[in-house]
Amino acid sequence: MQGRKASAATLEAGFDAAVRGNLDRFERRALPLEGRRAAAVAVVLLPDADASPCFLLTRRAAKLRAHGGQWALPGGRLDAGETAQEAALRELGEELGVTLSGEHVAGALDDYPTRSGYVITPIVFVSPRPQILQPNPREVASAHSVPIRLLEDPEVPRVRFIPESDRPVLSLPLLGTYIHAPTAAVLYQLREVAIHGRETRVAHFEQPVFAWR
Repeated sequence: MQGRKASAATLEAGFDAAVRGNLDRFERRALPLEGRRAAAVAVVLLPDADASPCFLLTRRAAKLRAHGGQWALPGGRLDAGETAQEAALRELGEELGVTLSGEHVAGALDDYPTRSGYVITPIVFVSPRPQILQPNPREVASAHSVPIRLLEDPEVPRVRFIPESDRPVLSLPLLGTYIHAPTAAVLYQLREVAIHGRETRVAHFEQPVFAWR
């Protein structure tokens, strides 16, 4: 069933309510770890200076041991005893200096299994006000507030096949480059579920080979 479309004009009370309503109606799918490690990412919706809705996106520091230089959402593995929500909030603070709380949680998207051995739980947050980003240079090369309207581009998503897998690889054209799964998968499901109220699944989408390590 299709829910109410969240307005992309301004981040007003109606936008927040529509996103929360769409996520409340969505029957999210959790995945067993099966030897993989639990991780979480923060999908933060917030206004820019013109009150237009955006999401936060980072480029990981090049010197990081895992996935250095890749585009990502703030996040990481769960510490012992942490919930996905707690981990997402912690990582958001550590990577970008942004402090949110449980009241900003709008819901969660489907778990996504990665080739590098994680099960990622995306937690969606809605901040009614812009946030001052203070990227941690040890983890983040750059931080971006990206207009949600860019996810409505006719070229979103890009799906292709590679010789190494029988699953389709998902990418999104953004910021003059391509954002790949798992980040692309989470953002595409964000658009489909939280913004448009569509029941769209993404766990079957493949990652490019360079992200398998």
